[in-house]
Amino acid sequence: MLPRQSNLDPAAAYPKITTLRAALDAGDWPASRELLDAAEQAERSYLTAAVADVDGLEDFLRGVLRGDPGDGTAGALLGQHLVEAAWAIRTRARAGHVSREQFVAFRAGLVEAERVLVDAAARSPEDPAIWTARLVTARGLRLGLSEIRRRYGRLAEIDSHHLPGQQQMLQSLCAKWYGDAALTYEFAKEAAAAAPAGAPNPVLLAEAYIEHSEVVTDVDRVRAELREAAMRSVWHPDFRRTHGWVRTMSTFAMAFVLLDDQPAAASLFDALGGRGSRWPWEYLGDPAATIEKFRARAGGNT
Repeated sequence: MLPRQSNLDPAAAYPKITTLRAALDAGDWPASRELLDAAEQAERSYLTAAVADVDGLEDFLRGVLRGDPGDGTAGALLGQHLVEAAWAIRTRARAGHVSREQFVAFRAGLVEAERVLVDAAARSPEDPAIWTARLVTARGLRLGLSEIRRRYGRLAEIDSHHLPGQQQMLQSLCAKWYGDAALTYEFAKEAAAAAPAGAPNPVLLAEAYIEHSEVVTDVDRVRAELREAAMRSVWHPDFRRTHGWVRTMSTFAMAFVLLDDQPAAASLFDALGGRGSRWPWEYLGDPAATIEKFRARAGGNT
């Protein structure tokens, strides 16, 4: 039997993405906003990011905002679109591999995104999607860790377990940005411990390990910590397959692969049923091919 191919299209697991994309493609802002405004808080941030690359989105949303400058949802989505567009110019390469021209265009794009998001935050200060996006602009514009912490504090006041924002905060605490492995693990452990049983938030420990796996010396301890985190999250009976669950399971799977915990990885590959997420597997190469290779190595069902 041939192995199942990993489906990396997030819309396969989250039909709301397809519905929202269709509404935006049709220029139906009332339907788009209704879907976004009805979403749970974390889902709202995930959906905003998932459709930020829709063709013609910038012109469409600027038109919406000309008609209603107070539409914070349109501002949140436009800001996220501009963030994604800026990062596409910079690419995910290390700074040494990014040209001066790319950096100039990247910064200009983030400055415009920040302007849009500041206005949106003034209109809709309780929108977690706006504050999540503003964590990214603060990092990209190098506004400093104190400003990033301030923005995360505002987000935590709205939703103390907002995983999309916590994931952005964790990135800022990584050694490649403003922190180090110790700061990253400290934040991940605190957020994981505070989350309710069955929540996805303990995946932050897996993300912290993936970001700093090269400096880990006590592999047995980390393996035990991640198994405990999975027990409180993806292996817990209260774990919900709501928006973000595929990335959460996929991230745990990659962490267990790196830790050579094949039984743990296999259980997650089986639970994913052929689904997967580009991040974090793209760190290891082509995501689909890499997932298939490690699924086979772990002995997951085919």
